[in-house]
Amino acid sequence: MTGVVGAIVEAWDELRIHKVRVLLALVGVACAVTAITGITAAVTMFGQAMQEQNERMSGRDTTLEAWSMGPTEGEMTPVEVDTVVDAVAERHKISYHSVRATMDLAVRGGDSATYVEWSAVDVDSGTITRQDLKAGRWFTESDAERLAPVLVVNQAFLDAYADGAPVTTHPRVVLEGESPVAATVIGVVPVQWNDEGPRAMMLFDQAVRWFPDRVMADGYRFWVPPELAQQFAEVLPRDLAAAGVRFDVQQPMADAMVIDRVLQYLVLGVGGFALLLGGLGLLNIALVTVRYRIREIGIRRSFGATSGRVFFGVLMESVVATTVAGVVGVVIAVAVIKNIPIDRIFGRPLDDLPGFPFDAALVGMACAVGIGALAGLIPAIYAVRVKVIDAIRY
Repeated sequence: MTGVVGAIVEAWDELRIHKVRVLLALVGVACAVTAITGITAAVTMFGQAMQEQNERMSGRDTTLEAWSMGPTEGEMTPVEVDTVVDAVAERHKISYHSVRATMDLAVRGGDSATYVEWSAVDVDSGTITRQDLKAGRWFTESDAERLAPVLVVNQAFLDAYADGAPVTTHPRVVLEGESPVAATVIGVVPVQWNDEGPRAMMLFDQAVRWFPDRVMADGYRFWVPPELAQQFAEVLPRDLAAAGVRFDVQQPMADAMVIDRVLQYLVLGVGGFALLLGGLGLLNIALVTVRYRIREIGIRRSFGATSGRVFFGVLMESVVATTVAGVVGVVIAVAVIKNIPIDRIFGRPLDDLPGFPFDAALVGMACAVGIGALAGLIPAIYAVRVKVIDAIRY
């Protein structure tokens, strides 16, 4: 252990002597490590952002989609179908599931040509689809018992039908029908894309109570544990069919993100090439330095220094140098990644913002140490093969 520490200290002293030449060679290594570490971390954070964006649209990563396959036996009403689905979900201890239903409702006031995207959901839909709110709150179980419906809408809906009133004022809109009813806005969700039109959501229980003829249930979502997704995909349609409800249950599609992976490998390839160039520069400097130190090496060998000690000492000079460059590169990468405005790039902050990936730092440091070992290998072999008598005469 003492020999290893001594070799490292000796290598550091040699680097200080040739610091100008070594510094020029290590600039490329540090930049390459910064690129490799930063890209690895950025891809991880970008993947998290894309996953959350997809989950807001289609549900969590192991959300099973159940789609209606036509009329139910005996022409069951949407309420009766919902009761059957609730019973099946409770029997299988599925904690989160929600109906997917559309509605065709007219809102009093505003432009008659404006189309409103209506949907009826359950309380669990907020958890399944990561419904974050700009203001107000999401539905609760007690909202289903209210005497008038409540709505969660986007800002475009408020602008079109409530004169842009803030949700804190509890704006009301009148929903047209056989019996017009005043609905209260309790929450505002962010827009899903630029220029999104009016969008509104209502609890399914309230929708079928006030507008039973205008609700069309298309299917359900079941958020299940990943290890049980395949099992539930086979069991749920069978149990639902036995209860008189025909649904086709589909597993979520794997998120390939092929383009992102190709881009990652492309950038990593460029970073690896830059790292290789930095290593070649360090190799040249190490070879020149060893040639100038042949007499010193010969004297050490004459005083009993073994071939292994000489080999390890010369090798460690390159390893220590690239390790320092790797540390600098990782620090720069962490500073850059931590200051990326995620909310501006993706339009909203991440719910589960990952910390700087530790494996990205390990990859960067491993690349730095590896290229240092490769760059120091040839000079170390050259130093070992020098004969003592020739080295002293040099």
